[in-house]
Amino acid sequence: MRLSIFPLPGAILFPGLALPLHIFEPRYRAMASDALARDRRIAMIQPQKGGDGAPLYQIGCVGRIGEVEALEDGRYNLVLEGETRFRLLRELDVTTPFRQVEGEAIEDDDEEVLASIERAAFEQEARAFADAQGYSVDWDSVTRLDDQTLINGVSQIAPFDFAAKQALLEAGTLSERCELLIQLMQFFALRDDDDGGRVTLQ
Repeated sequence: MRLSIFPLPGAILFPGLALPLHIFEPRYRAMASDALARDRRIAMIQPQKGGDGAPLYQIGCVGRIGEVEALEDGRYNLVLEGETRFRLLRELDVTTPFRQVEGEAIEDDDEEVLASIERAAFEQEARAFADAQGYSVDWDSVTRLDDQTLINGVSQIAPFDFAAKQALLEAGTLSERCELLIQLMQFFALRDDDDGGRVTLQ
């Protein structure tokens, strides 16, 4: 796949989830216009460090533009809907102001479910984590979510740093992502009070 990429630090998209974006830089306004004129697809992938042209992580997620609001000054408000993870093969030499890569889709099992003991362990840890952080959660709604929506959703919104979320995105199976989430929540609970309150993987 030839993909236009949005290497936005800290922005992680998972398949089946939505990511709201405010597009204001000229190069990314051009990217959004190009995507809307073609297949409405933009790939989110993390840079390994700050700065233009920074090296990229190997795994990202292709999103399709759903809702879009084109503002009069050329900016966009849009919602990107995660479709599939992809593996970076190479960056392309292009004349566009935005970066483009060649990637291959990762064929995830959309029917994968957790074992009942895995789901129970996750919900137990998530409840403890939410209580410790003072989060208000509608647990009746949570229990009705399917496994993929639950695990991917928590992976995307949890207050972990970009490296931790990248590790979650790279997890090969839903079960592996669930186990890593449990470990991260446990680690988060054990962090020192003065470390800024974010899980960091080094």
